[in-house]
Amino acid sequence: MIRKIVPDVISGTQNLATASANMTVRDAAQAMAQRRIGAVMVIDGPRLVGIFTERDLLSKVVAAKRDPDTVRLAEVMTRDPDTIGPDESAFAALDMMRKRGYRHLPVMDSGRLVGMVSVRDLYATALGEVEEDLKERDAFISGSAGYGLT
Repeated sequence: MIRKIVPDVISGTQNLATASANMTVRDAAQAMAQRRIGAVMVIDGPRLVGIFTERDLLSKVVAAKRDPDTVRLAEVMTRDPDTIGPDESAFAALDMMRKRGYRHLPVMDSGRLVGMVSVRDLYATALGEVEEDLKERDAFISGSAGYGLT
């Protein structure tokens, strides 16, 4: 069975981690640490305008010796991030993330933000899919799935 982003990877009730572009980097980093997440989606009203990740924090703030108490997310976020639709497969999302070198991907449905998937979420889902496929093949080979080898 091919697993879709919604509902197989994220449920429709995912608590979205969003931030305003005017939020300071420190406030965003504290929120991320508290929630134990690696990225927040930056929104302007209902519109996704960027994503702020641990990698942005490291390369654009810490390594650049910028003050997290004064720098706003708008200055250091990744603008207009790639997104994926809810009907896409976990493998398609993993492939996109691998090719483009990121670990978090916002999920959009008809212009509406519905969630975010991480590479960790996707690997767990993909592993479950592979394990399920292996069980089905084992059942087929052994004849225990009603396939009846005669």
